[in-house]
Parts: sequence; structure tokens; C-alpha cells
Amino acid sequence: MPEPTKKTVSAFIKKPKSQTAEIGATVIFEAETEKPDVKVRWQRDSKDISSSYKYTISAEGNLHSLTINNIVQEDAVGYAVIAGVSKVKFELKIKESEVKEPKKAVSPDPAVAEPKPEEPKEAPPARTENSAPDTSGTGEASDGVAPEVLPESHQPDTRQDLTGLFTEKPQSGEVNVGENIIFISRVCGESLLKKPTVKWFKGKWMDLASKSGKHLQLKEHYDRSTKIYTFEMHIIAAKANYAGAYRCEVSSRDKFDSCNFDLVVHEARTTEGFDIRTAFRRTSTDAGEDSGELDFSALLKKRDSFLKTGPRAVQVSNEPDVDVWDILQKAPPSEYEKIAFQYGITDLRGMLKRLKKMKKEEKKSAAFLRKLDPAYQVEKGRKIKLEVEVANPDAEVKWTKNGQEIHPTGSKYIFESVGNKRFLTINNCSLADDAAYACLIGEEKTVTELFVKEPPVLIVRNLEDQMVMKGERVEFECEVSEEGAQVKWEKDGVELTRDESFKYRFKKDGCKHFLIINDVTKEDCGHYRVKTNGGQSLAELMVQEKQLEVYQNIADLTVKAKDQAVFKCEVSDETVKGIWYKNGVEVKPDARTHITHIGRIHKLTIDDVKPEDEGDYTFVPEGYAFNLSAKLNFLEVKIDFVPRQDPPKIHLDCMGRTAESTILVVAGNKLRLDVPITGDPAPTVVWTKGEKGSFKEGESRPEPRNTWTVKNGEVLTDSDGRVHVDSTKGHCIFTIEGAERQDEGVYSVIVRNPAGEDTADINVKVVDVPDPPEAPRILSVGEDSCIVQWDPPLFDGGQPVIGYVLERKKKKSYRWMRLNFDPFKETTYEAKRMIEGVAYEMRIYAVNAIGMSRPSAASQPFVPVAPTSEPIGLCVDDISDTTISLKWKAPERIGSAELEGYGVEYCKEGSDEWVPAFTGLTERTSVIIRDLPTGEKMQFRVRAYNMAGPSLPATLQQAVTIREIMQRPKIWLPRNLRQTLIKKVGETINLVIPFQGKPRPQVTWTKNNEPLDPKQVSIRNSDNDTILFIRRAERKDSGKYEVQVQIENVEDRASVTIQIVDLPGPPQSLKVTDVWGFNVALEWKPPKDTGNCEITGYAIQKADKKTMEWYTVYEQYRRTNCVVSDLVMGNEYVFRAYATNMVGLSPDPCLSKDSAYIQKTGILYKPPSYKEHDFSEAPKFTHPLMSRSVIAGYNATLSCSVRGIPKPKITWYKNKMDITNEAKYRMFSNQGVLTLEIRKPCPFDGGVYMCKAVNSSGEDIVECKLEVRSQVTKEDIKK
Repeated sequence: MPEPTKKTVSAFIKKPKSQTAEIGATVIFEAETEKPDVKVRWQRDSKDISSSYKYTISAEGNLHSLTINNIVQEDAVGYAVIAGVSKVKFELKIKESEVKEPKKAVSPDPAVAEPKPEEPKEAPPARTENSAPDTSGTGEASDGVAPEVLPESHQPDTRQDLTGLFTEKPQSGEVNVGENIIFISRVCGESLLKKPTVKWFKGKWMDLASKSGKHLQLKEHYDRSTKIYTFEMHIIAAKANYAGAYRCEVSSRDKFDSCNFDLVVHEARTTEGFDIRTAFRRTSTDAGEDSGELDFSALLKKRDSFLKTGPRAVQVSNEPDVDVWDILQKAPPSEYEKIAFQYGITDLRGMLKRLKKMKKEEKKSAAFLRKLDPAYQVEKGRKIKLEVEVANPDAEVKWTKNGQEIHPTGSKYIFESVGNKRFLTINNCSLADDAAYACLIGEEKTVTELFVKEPPVLIVRNLEDQMVMKGERVEFECEVSEEGAQVKWEKDGVELTRDESFKYRFKKDGCKHFLIINDVTKEDCGHYRVKTNGGQSLAELMVQEKQLEVYQNIADLTVKAKDQAVFKCEVSDETVKGIWYKNGVEVKPDARTHITHIGRIHKLTIDDVKPEDEGDYTFVPEGYAFNLSAKLNFLEVKIDFVPRQDPPKIHLDCMGRTAESTILVVAGNKLRLDVPITGDPAPTVVWTKGEKGSFKEGESRPEPRNTWTVKNGEVLTDSDGRVHVDSTKGHCIFTIEGAERQDEGVYSVIVRNPAGEDTADINVKVVDVPDPPEAPRILSVGEDSCIVQWDPPLFDGGQPVIGYVLERKKKKSYRWMRLNFDPFKETTYEAKRMIEGVAYEMRIYAVNAIGMSRPSAASQPFVPVAPTSEPIGLCVDDISDTTISLKWKAPERIGSAELEGYGVEYCKEGSDEWVPAFTGLTERTSVIIRDLPTGEKMQFRVRAYNMAGPSLPATLQQAVTIREIMQRPKIWLPRNLRQTLIKKVGETINLVIPFQGKPRPQVTWTKNNEPLDPKQVSIRNSDNDTILFIRRAERKDSGKYEVQVQIENVEDRASVTIQIVDLPGPPQSLKVTDVWGFNVALEWKPPKDTGNCEITGYAIQKADKKTMEWYTVYEQYRRTNCVVSDLVMGNEYVFRAYATNMVGLSPDPCLSKDSAYIQKTGILYKPPSYKEHDFSEAPKFTHPLMSRSVIAGYNATLSCSVRGIPKPKITWYKNKMDITNEAKYRMFSNQGVLTLEIRKPCPFDGGVYMCKAVNSSGEDIVECKLEVRSQVTKEDIKK
């Protein structure tokens, strides 16, 4: 049976405590150890402290003290004292009233920081570190005398509205360029279970945690006495662009709070030395001097001068007032200070505040209706969309990155234009995308800045404290949330690197990171920290010296006079030295005494032993807290007279090792054995303790483990301070204080005198509470229950275990709840009435007749959950000769536990042996199962898994035969490809044409009935579609493309016509055909190359030969001749023409071969005479009337078309009778098309209809027959 574990006992009787002191004082920390020879070390921030002018370390016996002299602020850190394996930590704190903190941008609590009448103090809402205090906010008068203190009701209310988690919110502040400022927020942690998380933002989304560096530092600390977390944001050497709105957010589990504040950054200024408030006016006069807002208008008038000596007062000039606002509004910000100095304004900050309040009308952008935001933030790997709104929906925009134009490359950048909105989408953002972006329209632009935030690398598994022996190998291990993440290792705040001796080794294994230290020494003790950009973990390393083993102990010696005494011992370390002591006094070598050290053996030799050499000899190894002791007895030979003697006798009622004679004692109680004895002379009593068990009669008694001897009432040997042996007349008493488990055994008492001896054995059994069981194991969990199992304790305490007591608690709670009050005898228990989805832990107590054991270690956390409901909608999606595709939907009820995945199984019809389709689980709701036997009937089922196990299975309604189903090939040509596809030269062509068919059909492409050129055209085929891809289209790619899908003898075809268009060529033969007045007639021929599409028009331009500046006369002009008018008299003109098609203008124009000179006045134009043409024409029907047969009751129409000039008169006839004015008929005429409508004709409306057209040139007639049939009723059908 293994040795039961012992509870670690502290080496300290008295521990040092944390103290609070003032600066300059002296503090003493005291500690008291259990043993006087223990080595004690003092540490400051995990670093050893040695005696110096600052620290005084003293040790007297088992009392140890540390004195810290002349305390300063830097001494307020953590300290520790170490003795062996015990370490006690304590702190030194400085009284807050003595600490001079930097000026911070906070508003103190009114109860603390509000000025008292006796001692007025400054409490501005914001303060910078390096600048002088703002005189405009103080309460001092100009002559240095404290002002009159206002009543409490009239003092300004500086209290804060504290809501949510904040006990103190950061306040808005102002700072000059180059100075420092601190913003502070405080959170009370008394009601929080864990440390709150605080984030600082600038603007709307910019997280400042990623911007920490030279100019920005984020700090935090925790006050254990007040339980308040303090978070600070330090802005160092502020710049002008640091100004703006900031936000502080704090969160703790389900609680959240935020606070907004502003930072104003001023240009560097010099502070005048007078109280500027005397020159201000208050806007309110009903509550005293400090009420209302300050009015700075008096300062913005022209002044003569300010008095620089005497009382600090403002002297106002009698000259006419000059309003300075006009000058300030027109001046640039860099001139503000100069203007203020010129006009006697010393409070530049007040002037800027007032200037800021004036609303200036911003000049609206003519190109942009809405510009980009000042900044955007996106996480690495995500996408972001930048949006602007333009005034002109047809405006072309250009996007730039750091001044370089962005061109669409792949899927990285996507440009979109929707109405007036323009979008730039950046996909898969990386750190290279962290830049300044701009959108340009002509000369106007809007800019923004994009910040790409890397997701923080979290520490999933923390470092663990380690205690090792000197010279061993140490390995610290942590696990982070992302592979390949960079971590930094530190020891006591100093970063670790690989040095030449390879003391430290760093290793990565996926998400795991290791720090390996070989051959550790005492110097390697300390705190080791691993850091990532999302967290850190701390662990302590303690190194102990190796235990010194004693191979041979020194033994007691009894020698005669003149003999030699040799004490010899052997230890495990050859290098260990030692000192020999006699009765506590160090032994020095002399002529009779010799001390030797050879290897592991140490010897003390004494020649010619004398009576004075008798005593206790001790060997103490250097550097170890133990010793080896033995006694030297000097034997004298004497001849004594022996009187009459009585043999000794032990008088006990029962002796032996039977159960009845066993003495039971409970661990911790006193064991007292009182044995009556007789004998003359008084016998010597020897108590021995042997091993457990018994020995048979006649066998040699085993060597005793412990021996105690009493002679004449005096204890001669005592090997343990807990054991007391007393002797009185007729009695010998053996006592053990606080019996322990190892005190169990057979105790023998032997009494001797010269007349003889007597012996008795006493069996002692020590009983105790049992050892705690091992940590319980959770076998299974249910919706509100679990089954827990454990092993019996290794040691039952000497009494049988009568049962167990179980306790449980929620993982995040500290209160254990007992599940049973009567001992439970089994080692398996079902715990019920738990909450689903909440993590629990279990622990066990063992109970025997003595009492209850200590609790076992807690079980692994577990969550009671129930399995999910079965998946729904399981069906077959596709099937082939060897594969099947299944799909389903997620279960309706998931429960509180996360769905881990789905398991798919199959079996042959008629069999119950279900085979997993694949190893593990799948998170998808569809799966393809391969390598199935062809033609076999198979059954399939799907089960959902969570922490509680599998759900009920979802099974197909009937078995499925594994055989592919024939499907006729069919091409599904997209609608947009059913007409000619037009593309420009250089564009990409990507045609995706889906089809169906099983087994997979063979796909063939042709162009104009010829095979495709694989160098120009790429084809990709899949099971259900085919893709035709041309990277850069050319004119020769135009044509009719035909795709054919074929399965055996069945096929389907589809064709796609592609037209590749290009810019047209220039027109031909542009010439001037006539010039008259201010007009020129031009004529030209169409271009030879139309760009493979229709010419949509021409662009005509003119230029004066003197300037040769071209001006457009016509755009999209469709004829091949034109007249250019409004030319300037006396100028000579040349002309050129461009051809236009759907792609654009031709690259080159066609220039007129000759020029046109516009003559000056005096030239008359004779218009040519033309013979008037006769356009008259007799009527003629171009489309005749058609005979028709219609059904009675339904409207009927008769149509024909006629032409004639002038427009002929139309007349309709029925059976040669004019029907023009009859209501039953309606006549229509539209562009020569004539229509007669007969409303609901009856059989009597049948006959010959005639249409007659008459004009001045003649007439024409057309006629037809109309038959009206009666309707057929149901009765007619039955007959």
C-alpha cells in the first residue's frame, strides 16, 4: 500500500504582514521560523534582497527581520520571505495623503475633491502633466488673496452622474501640443466575480489597444483594500491630430457601461502671470461671482496695454472699440497667437473656445453629397465597403490608396456604381491594407483612413507553477488560440532570448509554445511570463537544492580507556563538507583528534580515549538543515559489593497480540501506557517498538525500530520529542503526545537488574479518519442528472468505511451543496435535480466509525444536457452505381449543449449491423457515401450528437437500391445567351451553360462547325455544367458556337452567337461640296471598317486655320452629308469627321482635303430653280379584304390597307348598301390601314362587304364574303 500523502506544514510560526507607512519612515517586517537553523531569503518583486544601506537583514535563532530605511514611493511593491518550500508574500503601501500623483484628466468625487471653506483646493475637470495649471479655472484673486468662499448652495455642482459599472468616469480635457495628459476611469470590483475588461476608442470604431507605443500607453492597477480597479490612458507629447472624441467601454460578463469624452489640443502658448478672470463677464448675475458662463467678448476688443507691474489689473483704452472676430475668422490658425498678442488677448484658450462656438457655414462640395467618414476599422481577414454619394450620377470617380490609383485586380477590389452612390469593397483585408484612401472627382476629393485590426491572440491554457530540484530540466507550456502566433517570454519583467549557452530554448508545436530551461540553478528562480497581443500568463519557478542522502549514519560507541574511538558516516555528495561538534562545541583537530574527508566518507578519530571524551558527537553537513548524532560512552571497570537482589517482575492483567489485548487510540489523542513493575535493586526499564505483525514462539525477536531506556527514574534515551517515559516507585509510564498513524505497532517493555529481567508485549493500534477518495469520474449525463463513480480510499483509517457523502457545486460558485446526509454505501451514485446547460463539479467524502475524511479532489467540470431531437427531412439527393448523396435538416430541438455534428450509418436490407459511413462526425447537413455495392438494397440513418450523446436516428422510409438512374441529356441555355452576345475587344468572355444527364454526358464545342482552338478558348466541364472562357476577346472570336451533350445515342444541342465589336475606322473622302454665305456643305463616305457593328453616327468638327482649335459641330449625326452654318466671315476653315459605333469614336479622324473660305459681304447667292414634282396618286388597295367565317355573338373585324395622294375618302358597303351611319359598325383608319368592326354579329349580318376609296385622281374597290355561323349548345350536342 502506498504511503498516504501528508499535508504540507508551513515553516513559519509567525508570518510578516502587509504594512502602510509614510514617505521617509522606516518599516520592520518580522518572521519566526519553526526551526532555528533554517535558511531564510527575502525578496522584492521576486528578486533576492541583500543587506545594504537601504535594507537591513538580521537573524537571531528562529527570529528573522527585514528593515526598509527611508521609504520612497518606489518601495510600494510586493515582498516575500522564503524558508525551504514555504513562501509568504506581503506588501508595503504608501499613505495616499503623501503620494504626489501626476495631474490627471478626471473629476474627483465631490465628497473628496470639493474645496472646503478652510482649505480651498483646485479641482479642475482636466489637467495636463507638464503644463502650468490653468489660471482661468482657479479660485485665487489677482493679488493672491483667497476669494470669499461661496455657500454650499451657490458652489458649482461638480458631482458626476455615475451609472452602470463606473465609479469614476474619464472627463474631457485640454492639452497643449507637446504636453502629456492622463484620462482615468475607476470601476468597483466588489460586486464583480472577475476582473472587468476595459477598451479605449477614438472616434467611432478605432480601438486604441493596437496603437499603444511611444505616444499612447494604457495602464491599470487594483487596490486590494478598496477593491477598486483603476484604468489609465496616458497621451504623451500630444499632437494636433490627437484632438477629437474618445470613448471608454467597460464590460464584465453580462454587464456593460460606456462613457464619452473629448480631447482638445491647443497650439503651444505661454501663460501670462495674472488672473484673467478679472477681465471676464458672467452671463448670469443671480447667483454670485461664479455663476453662469464666462463672456469673453470684452477681451476681443482692441486694448492699449496691460500693466506689467503693480497689482495685476486690466486697463481698458478709451479708443473706439474694434471687433476682432472679423480678423480671427479670416486668419489661419497659425496667426491666432500673433493677433491675440497684438490686441492684448492673453487667454488664448478662452478665445479658441469662443471661436469654436461660432458656427461657420461650411462650403458645400459641388461634387459630393456625402463624403467618406474620417476613419474606418476592420478586422484582419474581413471585408469592408467604403461608400460616397456624388451629385452627378454620371460622374466618374477614381479611388486612390496612399496617393496611388487603385486598379481592379482579381477579387481584391470591387468597384460599384448604384445611382448616385459609389462603392469600393476591399476583400480579405490584411495589414498591407492599413492606409489612407481617397475618392476623387476631378479636382475634389474626400479622404479617410482605414485601420486593420489583427484579432487578438488569446492564451487558451495558462502556465503552471513548478518546483524542481537543482540541475533538473524545466519545461513551461502554454497554448494560444491561433497557430503561428508570436509570443514573448519574460523572466521577472526581462525578455528572454536565445543566448550562446543555450540556457533557454523556445519551441512551437501548432498552438502550443514551450520554454525549456536545462540544468536549472538557484538563479533561475522567479516569475516567468508569456505575452501575446491578447493576454498574458504568469507562473513561478522554485528551485530546491538536491536532498542529501545518508548512506551510513554514525553509531554510538562504548570504549575503554586507552582505546581508539572512530565515528564514521557516508553521504551522497562528495563535495559536501561538514563540521563535527561535541556537546554543541565545534571539535578542533589536535594530537589525539583527527578529522578526515575522503570522497563521500567523513571520519572523526579519537586516540587514547579518556573519561572527558565521553559525550554527544554531531556531524553537520554544510548547507543542509539536518545533522547526524551519536554518543561516546566511556567504560570503567569497577568491582562492587553485590547485596541480596530480587529479580524484576511486570504485573499486567493481559499481555500478547490477541485482539482482546490490543489497545486502540484515535489519531491525535494521547497514548499512555502505565505498567506496574517490581524488583530490587530498582530495575532498568527499556521500551522498544517493533514492526507491525507478530512472530512465533522460538523465533528470534526482530530488531526494534525505536528504543527508550529509563534507569533510576531518569530517561537515558529519547528519540522523539513527542514521547515521554516516566518512572516512579512501582510504575513505569510510557506516553505519546498526539498519536499518529506511524505510532501503530507492538511495544515491548523490558525490565532488568542484576538479578534478572522480565518482558511484556503491548499491541497498539492507531485508528483515524480514512484518506480522501480519488477524484470522482462522471460516467454519463442526462438532461438534469449525472452518474458519478469513484474508487474507495487507499487507506480506510484502520476502521472499515461505512459509506460516502457527496457534494456538488456550480463551477463558478464557491458554495458546495450536500447531496446525501446518510452515508451512501455504493461507489456509484446518480445525482439529480440539476439545471441543464450549467457546469457542475462533484467531490466525495469517505466516512468510517472515527469520522469523515477530507474531501476528494473535484471532478472534471460537466454539464447536464439531453440529446437533441432526431434530424428531419432525410432524403436521397443523388445516386449512382457506387455512391449515394443524402441530405437532411438540423433537429428542431438542439438544447443547451452545442451540436457537435452528425453521424451517418448504413446497413444491408434485412441486417441489423449498422456500419459508420465515415470516421468521426460531420458538421454539414449533406454527405456523399462512396464505395457501396452496386445493385444492393441499403438502408441509411442519421443521428445528431452533442455532449450527451447521439439522438434518435432519422431513417429513410424504405431501402434504396444502389444503381444509377438514366437521365436524358438536356441543355438549359440561359435566357441572356438566346440572343447575340456582344462583347468588346479585350473583354473577358465567360459562358456558363448548365445541363443535365446521367451518366455524365460527353460535351463537345464547335465554332462555325469547326473545332475550337485550345490556345484561344478554354473549356471546363463538370457533372452539371460546361464553361467557355476567353481571357481577351478578339475580332476573330466572333461567330456561332455550338455545344453538344451526348449520352450514348441520345444528344442535345444549343448554339450561342458571339459578336466581338471594336472601334470603327475613320470616315472616307471628306470634302467641301459647296460654300455660300456663312455656310459650308460637306460630304463623306462611310468607313471601310465599321468595328463589326452598325455605325450609329458621325462627329463633325471645325477649326479656324489661324488657331487650329477644333470645335464640335455635330454629334451622333447619322447622314453622310451636312451643312455647317454660322461661320465667321473672312475666316478660312478646315473640317474633320469621326465615325461612331456602340464602342465609341474612331481613333483617327478623316480631314477635309480642301478648306472653305467665307467671303466677305457683296457676294449674292442665286438659288437654283427646280421643277415642282407631282406627287398625286390614285387610290390603290395594297392589301385586300379576306373572306371570313365567324361565330355569332363574338365581335368580328375586316381589315385592308390602301394608299393614295391626296388621302382618299373611305366608304363601307354591305350587299352594296352604305353602312357608314349604322351603329352596329365601327370604322377605323390608321396610317392607311382600314378596319371595320362588326359588334356581336348574328346570322343575318352575313353577306358581301365592300370598301371603296375615292380621291381626285381616281377610285378603287375591294370586297369579301362574311359567313356568320350560329353557336352550338349542349342540347344540340346531345341530339
